[in-house]
Amino acid sequence: MSISPIWRELELTLPAAEALEPPFAAERWVDFVHESGRRLRRPAFWDGERIFRVRFAAPEAGHWRWTSGSAGGEFEVQPAPADEPNPFYRHGFWRMSPGGRSVVHADGTPALMIADTAWALPWRATPDQVRLYAADRQAKGFNAVLLMTVQPDMRASGPRDRTQDEGFGVAFEDLPTGHLNEPNADYFQYLDVLIRILIEHGLVPVLQPVFHGFGWKGLDVAGTVVPASEYAAYCRYLVARYGAGPAIYLVGADGSGTEPQIAAGGAEVHAADCYEQPTGIHYRPHIRANAHQDADWLDFQWCQTGHTGEHVPERVADMWRNEPVKAVANGEPTYEHTGRTGVAEGWWQGHEAWSNLCAGGTMGVVYGAGSLWQWRLHADEPGHSEFFLAPGAGWREAIGFEGSTYVGMLGKVLAGLPTTDLAPDWTRVISGRALSTPAGGLIVYREHGGPVMVFDDSVPLAYTIVDPRDGSIVAAGERDTPQAPIPDPGGAPRVYICL
Repeated sequence: MSISPIWRELELTLPAAEALEPPFAAERWVDFVHESGRRLRRPAFWDGERIFRVRFAAPEAGHWRWTSGSAGGEFEVQPAPADEPNPFYRHGFWRMSPGGRSVVHADGTPALMIADTAWALPWRATPDQVRLYAADRQAKGFNAVLLMTVQPDMRASGPRDRTQDEGFGVAFEDLPTGHLNEPNADYFQYLDVLIRILIEHGLVPVLQPVFHGFGWKGLDVAGTVVPASEYAAYCRYLVARYGAGPAIYLVGADGSGTEPQIAAGGAEVHAADCYEQPTGIHYRPHIRANAHQDADWLDFQWCQTGHTGEHVPERVADMWRNEPVKAVANGEPTYEHTGRTGVAEGWWQGHEAWSNLCAGGTMGVVYGAGSLWQWRLHADEPGHSEFFLAPGAGWREAIGFEGSTYVGMLGKVLAGLPTTDLAPDWTRVISGRALSTPAGGLIVYREHGGPVMVFDDSVPLAYTIVDPRDGSIVAAGERDTPQAPIPDPGGAPRVYICL
């Protein structure tokens, strides 16, 4: 009998299946039953030839048994070690909060998504490169990364070598024809390694099946032409292969949200994912981000505010008001140094993150760097759109751009605070973008600092003032009366925390 820690992935190889056409889309299911009677159902996935596997992460300790047809077995699950450093193994995977506005761990521990965009990592990066990237992002405070799971451009060409200029891994042989019926098992086995490295560093993979917008080089993305049934089957495959680890499912990206593949994929993820991990849509900049707002499978909506350096938190504020309630984030602000040096540079990224959070993007914040999202191998690699590249930079240089430090710092400043179901609050202070906690606490961001005038007696008297650029506490104390301002001389960005 095997022994597995709670929330750790356990993999089982199932008895060989009969020849199936196509095997990739075949449905096989495995039931896992806890000694308490709790039952979870996981889809199996094809892994080459006639091999099917299932992956499972037990959400509670104790005795478990599994069955699939006439096959079966049992195993024991132990509690997480007291010193477990990975929050997803200590507290469980992310799911939506009770109010639907943010993410929490399975045990209810508050969380805030601090995400990066490394879209092309799955088909361009090597394990050594991902270890370097993941260590940098973990140290800065990131906990998620947006990924296109396949190279989506039907007309993209290059060597099948991640170390050569314009090279990339090929996930589906028939993707250039707009289909997903001829997968390469070795591609996904390689991707297994990359995703495990990310998770080891506390980074949740945000899995996008096949892109709907610009793609990698703007060479006709397959996401809009793949038959909806094939797209849905691939979504189920992603849940089967990667859903026994922390994940977010981004079933639509850079489109209108109304493409038929999106609803089909969202419904499939909802049906296949027994852990209820977040599922949602990411839109192109000029589209109203409210498609499928009332769908049971939809947990969040993400806008993007363009790529030319404007701050547009109003987009997020508009999405906050949509009903029924779904979580909100700006999934793609302007990439740092995109197109020309200096665009959205440095503290621009920090101000953008705090502004979007306080406007209602309380699921979390997202950062991006030119040349990183394409995983440009080096500063002179040809074949990319100059509009999106950071001049003179490959991915290695791009991970060091200053703005990433400020976005990651947002997560560090708010770590351990009651961030579950924060709400924009324009009524209790006279200036500054503010958020209220369900218990009445207040978090205020002011771009230039200064005293905060308080106009509500319910605001806690105790305060802490933080410099969001480096996380340092610049003042702390308690106001004498409910009407007294939160004191600050001004002249620099400040975050005021009253809990």
